[in-house]
Amino acid sequence: MEQIEYKLLTRRFDIIDALSIDDYIAQGGYTALAAAMKMKPEEIVEEVKLSGLRGRGGAAFPVGLKMDSVRKADSEVKYLICNADEGEPGNFKDRYLMEKDPHQVLEGMIICSAAVGAHKGYIFIRGEYTRSIYIMSSAVQAALEKGFLGKNILGTGHDFEIEIYTGAGSYVCGEEFALMLCIEGNPARSTYKPPFPTTEGLFGKPTQINNVESFANIPSIISMTGAEYSKIGTKDSKGTKLVSLCGNVVKKGLYEVPFGVSIRDVIDGPGGGPLQDGILMVQIGGASGPCLPPDMLDIPLDYKTFADQGLSLGSGAIIVIDRRFGVLDIVRNTLKFFKHESCGKCTPCREGIYHLLILFDKFILGQAEQKDLDTMMQLIETVEQTSICGLGQAAPTALKTTLHYFPQAYMSGMRTNRSRVI
Repeated sequence: MEQIEYKLLTRRFDIIDALSIDDYIAQGGYTALAAAMKMKPEEIVEEVKLSGLRGRGGAAFPVGLKMDSVRKADSEVKYLICNADEGEPGNFKDRYLMEKDPHQVLEGMIICSAAVGAHKGYIFIRGEYTRSIYIMSSAVQAALEKGFLGKNILGTGHDFEIEIYTGAGSYVCGEEFALMLCIEGNPARSTYKPPFPTTEGLFGKPTQINNVESFANIPSIISMTGAEYSKIGTKDSKGTKLVSLCGNVVKKGLYEVPFGVSIRDVIDGPGGGPLQDGILMVQIGGASGPCLPPDMLDIPLDYKTFADQGLSLGSGAIIVIDRRFGVLDIVRNTLKFFKHESCGKCTPCREGIYHLLILFDKFILGQAEQKDLDTMMQLIETVEQTSICGLGQAAPTALKTTLHYFPQAYMSGMRTNRSRVI
């Protein structure tokens, strides 16, 4: 099998000591920052636009467009936020980035701060990531001592400081509006939009908010130019993707691959294949992602290809589930998770998931009828279309996709097999 991995963000993993800024510098660290500080802000933004980099947190919004919007915003005060609240079950890529190469993340943030005109930044880290918090805090202090952070960075007159902020275990803090409200000292609940963060974000000011992996790409883009970076991957998905491979697979772990490789390539290549009994299904992106049958595993990791199938690539998890497990058991665990993690602000998410679980249990007990199936389909659409934030909107994804791709699992839980499953 051809080489699947492409190490760009992970090239320094286990080569440098994550707690040593000197190791990072010796491996070319902060040279991109030095180059960027000689560029005009619009030139930095243009390189990111040319790269085709899209947000790696799941929404896949073009990072360059977001940067440009914040740069052009008419405000003397702007903020930068790195979303490291990695609460999606199945994902651990951001933890590895912070714990293996923290200065790469900082360097990307500092470059972005110069591009958009922000002088204060936050890294919001999941509270359970105690080692990540320690390493990132140490990295911030080391960068300050070397003059890469703080006042007059590299003698350019640009000031930028970073504060580490930690969450307290709430899944919804991964949603950008809930995260910002939390930093402001408010309950972590999403809100209606527009306005969007680029115009009215943290403390009502223009805010650049991106995922850890998104920021980590910026130094590579500046070093190799946006045009060269765009040659990696596919026409519609540029660069590499960090994949959190877990579940019933031989070699669980974090792998970096270029966009365009297939799900099967990752599982059978660096993953070493499923553990036993063959693959029942694979969940993409984490708990909020779609569940795909084995005959769809040749689909490439590509934003457009997934969108054409009505699917989302999410933040990069690939969860392999073998035939020792049942479809309904997996989906029930997912629904229980979202019921527990709903912030409770909006009725569709708070009540909708609760009632989906009640209906779902009828299938588990073999007591479901056609009216239950019809109600469940209507309720899925309601939760998807009317929940305030993307987390609520994505909560029924596993249920919806298994209804579509694994209809027999639901038919076996109904009083009559004449019922239809769409």
